Amino acid sequence: MRRRAIIDTGPIVSALDGNDAYHEWTVQRLAELASPLLTCEAVLTEAFFLLRNHPQGPSKLRKLLQTGALRTGFSLSDEMEPVLRLMAKYSDLPMSLADGCLVRMSELLLDHAVLTVDSHFLLYRKARNVPISTIFPE
Repeated sequence: MRRRAIIDTGPIVSALDGNDAYHEWTVQRLAELASPLLTCEAVLTEAFFLLRNHPQGPSKLRKLLQTGALRTGFSLSDEMEPVLRLMAKYSDLPMSLADGCLVRMSELLLDHAVLTVDSHFLLYRKARNVPISTIFPE
């Protein structure tokens, strides 16, 4: 059975940008994962922004959403308080809204790992100080 994952901004961008330093690593990891990948609106906002000047980047990202290969699996309005608590807890890093949403998603979706190139996810902890299951470059 293929592993299920929550995807961060970095791997979305690197998958769609063949010149990105993590492109090959990301493509290899994506081939190993179950579809759909889940994310949050904050990650999508970051990804669309970072891909805005990339040829076909925004259209490729739209297609991933339209086909259902990438889905939002989180409601910030329902999880605002836990996300804000996480952001306050990790304010020294600082934790972005997108990272806060993904950490909260990892608390809610116990069978999902976080696919990321962001080393902060090695420091973040779920409730009760449990490390987050990550898929991260060596």
